[in-house]
Amino acid sequence: MNNDRFGYALTELEARGAGWTAREIAQQPQVWAKVIEQLRQRRGVIDDFLAPLLANRRLRIVLTGAGTSAFIGECLAPAMLRDPARTVQAVPTTDLVAGPDRYLRSDVPTLLVSFARSGNSPESVAAFDLAEQMVENCYHLVVTCNVAGALYGRCQSRPNALALLLPDETHDRAFAMTSSFTSMLLAAAAIFGVIDAPPQGEARFAGAAQALLRDALPLVQELAAGGFERVVYLGSNELGGLAREAALKLLELTDGQVVASFDSPLGFRHGPKSVVNDSTLVVLFLSNDAYTRRYDLDLLRELRRDGRAGRVLALSGQADGIEPGDMLLDGAADAPDIELALPFVVFAQLFALLQSLQLGIGSDTPSVSGTVNRVVAGVTIYAWEGKDDHVPGR
Repeated sequence: MNNDRFGYALTELEARGAGWTAREIAQQPQVWAKVIEQLRQRRGVIDDFLAPLLANRRLRIVLTGAGTSAFIGECLAPAMLRDPARTVQAVPTTDLVAGPDRYLRSDVPTLLVSFARSGNSPESVAAFDLAEQMVENCYHLVVTCNVAGALYGRCQSRPNALALLLPDETHDRAFAMTSSFTSMLLAAAAIFGVIDAPPQGEARFAGAAQALLRDALPLVQELAAGGFERVVYLGSNELGGLAREAALKLLELTDGQVVASFDSPLGFRHGPKSVVNDSTLVVLFLSNDAYTRRYDLDLLRELRRDGRAGRVLALSGQADGIEPGDMLLDGAADAPDIELALPFVVFAQLFALLQSLQLGIGSDTPSVSGTVNRVVAGVTIYAWEGKDDHVPGR
């Protein structure tokens, strides 16, 4: 690796508490290639486990995780639902654990797909255990980055469970999930066939992300120096979950000093648009879907006509409707939205990093008060004592 990252020497990034975050953002295109190769090598094992399950038309797929890991499911579910034969729902572990009888059905065959960087979050482990307790025909696919995690360990002795352990580089050492988020999203999207991950050669999304990391730096530096007090991310369908993740990344890495929010372009008009003032940056992740994009572009034009926002920025894989100063991805005009999510989020990660540096915050451990932790703490898990959905002997 070079000795500088994003306009800073690595020694300076280390001194300012941002070395790991910078590395883990920069490495993603190379790490994705390792993920694709790993999937190629394990394709037989994965297919042997999943093919019989997916052949069952009654199978319900629940995509789950906590925080950033939950947003993987929110990005993935709309893409998977394009197959009318699939029943797919994204349910955060934080919802599932708080009300398992709302989300788990004893008589419905269920594949719980758990996303977890560490695999040690209390809610992630509890969601696995609740599904085992409450669902008669329950199966688990765990996508994780930590060989020592509790979720990975639970899969080793259960024939109804398969763990996919991603390369060690994906187990972010920094506070924020960057490589782990994109790598788990890529792995699941490839497994379920909603993203093209070629076994040889550079994937289109990796090339787009690499070009973005190279070419977007002046724009991101300008945004970070812009003094925005509020940032809104907007995206539709697959890019809606991405907007949530982009907002969380900025909120985390600035320790809450920059207020970040999210919405869909259509939903934004219904009240949330009130947040916009002259210190607001609005970022639209434009869809490549021709139908959805019409709604996205309508709002983009409206925001620019309004003239209230400090800055309106569009990220796009296609050139139509965007202006000089927007970010056009290299070679992504035909990419599905789930694929656009990978380079789009790299942009949001980079902005969050440079904004934290602008504010003098060490992004590797940004919570000055220590009240927010890399692996969530302080959660008490209570035994489920409901009767209706209990499966005897599980």
